[in-house]
Amino acid sequence: HPNGVRRELGTLRDAGLVVHRRVRRSQGRPHDEWAIAPGGQPRREAPTGYRVLAGWLASAVPVNKGRLREVESAGREIGRDLGADASGPPERAIEDVLASLGFQPELDGPVEGRLGCRLGNCPYRDSARENREVVCTLHRGVMRGILDRVSPDAVLTKFAPKDPETAGCEVEIE
Repeated sequence: HPNGVRRELGTLRDAGLVVHRRVRRSQGRPHDEWAIAPGGQPRREAPTGYRVLAGWLASAVPVNKGRLREVESAGREIGRDLGADASGPPERAIEDVLASLGFQPELDGPVEGRLGCRLGNCPYRDSARENREVVCTLHRGVMRGILDRVSPDAVLTKFAPKDPETAGCEVEIE
């Protein structure tokens, strides 16, 4: 029942796991949106996405240095799929998709046509330890695919992977 769902969503909001937005429409009543909170940590642990990543990597294997373009291309298709249902302004859509994957994004902007983003968690740290170049290349492709959907004119101008143990990867979009 909608009342039960609202009560459960309120509990998740109070725990810092989801955010609630009231979106005004040109006609009628405002509309409620719920999204995973960028800093949400279920069970007080950093979110992980191993099952999802395993599927993505399976679609890109076998991988070697000569096939990084293919890995990024596969990531871009994945990103387009992930961004397909995103809504709202591009910065909100990007934040919502990255938060749902467990990256704990911290956005800076948009300011003067630039959006910066620092990723507070690497949900794929174990896989990145094994083959950082492939995992980060796949993620760069995912970012480009998300942009293809939510802001087709935007350009990924910076994608700076950091140590997956401490996270902090930097993304810049213009």
